[in-house]
Amino acid sequence: MTASATVLDAHHDHHDHHDMDDIDVFGFWVYILTDCLLFATIFAAFAVLRSSTYTGPTLGSLVSLPYVLAETMFLLASSFTYGLAMISMYRDKSRQVLFWLLVTFIFGLGFIGMEVNEFIHLAMEGHTWQTSAALSAFFTLVGTHGCHVTVGLIWMALMMFQVSKHGVNKPIKRRLTYLGLFWHFLDIVWIFVFTVVYLMGAV
Repeated sequence: MTASATVLDAHHDHHDHHDMDDIDVFGFWVYILTDCLLFATIFAAFAVLRSSTYTGPTLGSLVSLPYVLAETMFLLASSFTYGLAMISMYRDKSRQVLFWLLVTFIFGLGFIGMEVNEFIHLAMEGHTWQTSAALSAFFTLVGTHGCHVTVGLIWMALMMFQVSKHGVNKPIKRRLTYLGLFWHFLDIVWIFVFTVVYLMGAV
């Protein structure tokens, strides 16, 4: 093989790799947009059904605003610590990335734990998704967000394993960036959930 052929092959491989990166980025943003449509639909359903309590208690009387505020702080703190993980990633500090990912994971797990505890508490008092249309919409909206956070935690655990094994090479940096966008997206969605479901429900 001649030197010119080798150069052409290398250029072709680089071009194919660049195309694959572009496809990954495009595919990820398509996913985020479809998730936006999903949550928009569930928010719309909640807005329509929030007053349909079937002569039962209102949502505002069933939830504890200070409790949910503490839950919210867990998720917002996790967004901040993930940002610190990204800063460490750009500095190629694998151990710091692992540390901040672990802290983020703990905050996210705390958020899910509090949410599950809230659901169990409501169910034990007889307020399940079958009680009324309002509660059905509530459990669907909050539960869908919780499922997304759970998926994010599984993804984060896998990334911690990969970072511990391979360090912060280029493919892992790209995956951490995607995970960061997904995690921050969930934070933004939760701000809307907190405002629409809990704050407006308490008024």
